[in-house]
Amino acid sequence: MSFEKVERLSDSESDADQFNLGAGHESSALSDSNDEGRGDSYVPFFSQKRKLETSDDEGSNRPTKVPRTPRTKPSSLTDSTEKKLNRNLGYSQMNSYGVFEKHGTLDLNSEVKDSDSEPEPQALLSGHESTTFSDSNDEGKPELFSPSFSARQSEDSQKEQMANKFQNAQTSSYSETSLKIMAKMGYQDGKGLGKNAQGRVEIVEASKQRGRRGFGLYPKAFLKTEMKWDPDEEEITAMETIDWMKPCTDPMPSLEELRTWKATGKKKRIIDDELNFISSELLSGILDSKNIFDELESEEMRKARSRSNPYETIRGVIFQNRAAMKMSNIDAVCDFMLTQPKSKTGQPLVSSNSLLYFADICAGPGGFSEYVLWRRKGDAKGFGLTLRECNDFKLEEFFAGPSEMFEPHYGADGTGDIYKTENQKAFEKFVKENTENKGVHFVMADGGFSVEGQENIQEILSKQLYLCQFLTALLVLRDDGHFVCKLFDIFTPFSVGLVYLMYRAFHQVAIFKPVTSRPANSERYIVCKALRTDAEPIKQYLHEINQELLQMDDDDETDINDIVPLETLLDGRFYDYIRSSNDLLARKQINNLRKIHAFALDTNRHEYSQKDIRKQCLQLWKIPDNVRVAPAKGNPSIIFSKLMEEDCNMYHLTYEDLNPAKLKTVKSLYDYRCYVTGSENRYFILGLGRGHVCFWNGNQSSNWCKIEDKQIHIELPSETLLEAEIVQEFQGEGKGQKKQMTVHVLDAYFLCGDNVQKLHFNERIERLKKFVKAITKTTRSDLAPISVPEIYRMEEIHKIFDRLEMKLVKGQSRFRRLCYCKEKKHYFLPSGVHFVKITKDPWTMCLSKSSNTKYFFNTSSGVSTYGFPGDAITNTRDCRVNGIRWKWQEGVRVHDSQPTTQDRDKFSKEDILQFIQDKINK
Repeated sequence: MSFEKVERLSDSESDADQFNLGAGHESSALSDSNDEGRGDSYVPFFSQKRKLETSDDEGSNRPTKVPRTPRTKPSSLTDSTEKKLNRNLGYSQMNSYGVFEKHGTLDLNSEVKDSDSEPEPQALLSGHESTTFSDSNDEGKPELFSPSFSARQSEDSQKEQMANKFQNAQTSSYSETSLKIMAKMGYQDGKGLGKNAQGRVEIVEASKQRGRRGFGLYPKAFLKTEMKWDPDEEEITAMETIDWMKPCTDPMPSLEELRTWKATGKKKRIIDDELNFISSELLSGILDSKNIFDELESEEMRKARSRSNPYETIRGVIFQNRAAMKMSNIDAVCDFMLTQPKSKTGQPLVSSNSLLYFADICAGPGGFSEYVLWRRKGDAKGFGLTLRECNDFKLEEFFAGPSEMFEPHYGADGTGDIYKTENQKAFEKFVKENTENKGVHFVMADGGFSVEGQENIQEILSKQLYLCQFLTALLVLRDDGHFVCKLFDIFTPFSVGLVYLMYRAFHQVAIFKPVTSRPANSERYIVCKALRTDAEPIKQYLHEINQELLQMDDDDETDINDIVPLETLLDGRFYDYIRSSNDLLARKQINNLRKIHAFALDTNRHEYSQKDIRKQCLQLWKIPDNVRVAPAKGNPSIIFSKLMEEDCNMYHLTYEDLNPAKLKTVKSLYDYRCYVTGSENRYFILGLGRGHVCFWNGNQSSNWCKIEDKQIHIELPSETLLEAEIVQEFQGEGKGQKKQMTVHVLDAYFLCGDNVQKLHFNERIERLKKFVKAITKTTRSDLAPISVPEIYRMEEIHKIFDRLEMKLVKGQSRFRRLCYCKEKKHYFLPSGVHFVKITKDPWTMCLSKSSNTKYFFNTSSGVSTYGFPGDAITNTRDCRVNGIRWKWQEGVRVHDSQPTTQDRDKFSKEDILQFIQDKINK
């Protein structure tokens, strides 16, 4: 091939130019050439190659000697054609930089006649194809390739220097290899890649995509804000103390004076200007910190909050929600003054035979109450007032505490709206009637409602709720009772005024935020200890304020802004306490909001102290670290056998009937107690939780049956085993007479899982009375009444006869029937009297005639003692084995008006009275 042809091809638009081949593809245009010799095809390739090397193309990312511009393959060049072209030139595979590598050597001597030498095997490698040929000394090689090598050599030297410079400047951030690669690609410090340095200079940022928002939509205000979290400001500890205000020594103001404290004005809808009880800097910090989270999705917020809060994993433990653990937290920090109240001398305020009464208002679903009932283990009775439906108490979720001992009330109109005066009064009446007109030992309030979009003025929106909770607590509390109520911010004079009134109504008051309350929110609790006996004026004053607020409901302009003069609130120790409390809690809240912000920005952050702090807290609060599980209903036969691990055969025994021989075994009257029965059939009643109750008659051939089979419905706590009879009771006479099936509980084996079998009979009966009082729900007309019979001493059996009357009973013929009258004008048809031996042999109880004092005598050893011997206690088994039943059958006359003729073979009333008199006279 002549040089003339070479020059012509290089000056004309060659096939390679036509195909616009890019870096690494220069030779592909030659595979379809029709030239006669190899040299004819090869020379245009180098001509094209020279053209490429003399240009400064942009956009190449390959580490080659000369940057090249990626070019698009023309539509006329198919993938198969391109591969064929590459294969003809010895290119068989594309490397990691997108360059075809040579896997063979072209034999150019056979075609290029003017050259005496063979090209180097690596002549066509990426970016170096022409350099090998420029090193040849063959005379026949075209001289136009010599300048190319000189330019390449100079360029390599410059880029090597640039790589060194770049490496020195960026060594701390990048590896040596990456620095060299960047330098060879033409990188210059502070400039982008490309012909005109138009490539990006900044490092590619990590993705800012968060949650499920659209691509490119970023919470800019949240991301750009400069919120700096200071870990040193946060104290993570399980140990807490409560700071009480110093007691107020001022006399109680009269109602007339209190009325002069009220001030009305325009309704407020901003909180920013409330700076009397908190610094402006802290108030602005709280509001600004809250506003930052407006653009953050709720799910992101929850996740960041969960990871950042050291106390988050405490959750509800064995209770239905976190509220229960808040009350547990407060109770423990206050030395369990709620669930174990004590007098000033340290003595328990609740005796062993009394119930702990409490009220839970605005507190659905009932976590507070579940905790109290669990802590007291069946020795408490709760009353609830809350809204119905979605805000109602979820008694079915009381897995830890017996919900059977909690009775909700919904006011006079049945809505549970605490704002309404009639509902407050109805709840007060309901509580007083069920607490012997004394009131409850403590009140818990957890009211709140959604303020979405108005979070910053939650305090203003909740003012009437605060007031009504305070008022209702004063209505139902007994003297020296306690009160705990959830609050939010207390920056306005109205809220602070309410706290001041509690400060005057109780002996001690504190504002406390437990660790179980999330530190980034404004929640806190007012804890009031020991209600004063002279707090009636404050109660009446709050009632009048609520009445006026109700009248202002439709007034969008006027409101009651002050209930205590501002000068009173700003004077003295009370102000110092409120200001200090607000500032302290505000600083904690701001710091924890910043912490959530930091954790939201960095999803890899975690608070690793959560596990340890949870364990410490549960130990301090005396809460078992168990998994919350629903109580199993189970098979009643299996549960009965599990409870009664001892002799189960004695439950098949029947009581002996009273006869002359049995009567002679009664050595001492003082060893026996007695009560009237209303049925000849007795049952074991087993509670499996709420309405799951079964009964069994004790016969081996019989099975456990549902209590509904007896046409009655009752609710009992799980693991409760009783001995009872089912009796029809009556009330009134004539056409207005009412009758109802009732349950008379005669003895107890297990109460809420507590084994009482080994207690003395008298103690069991007291525990049983307390238990029945706790589970009685006067608002539930669907439940059958449960009662404990009146227990009499045997020497006082005449009191039974005094309560017998002859009455007309519906469905019992036209004649009057013998009836035993109970309290509240209830009566039933008696079936006899049951005698229980309460002293275990060989002990017997005697009466000293000289001192008229009872003592115990051991018939075996001859020992006498005034103290009760431990081995003289009769358990449930002893009482059942030694019980005596006096049946009032036909022929037994116990009332003078009975038409029955006395059967001489049976005991009459006179026979029993004469026997007792003879025993007393001995």
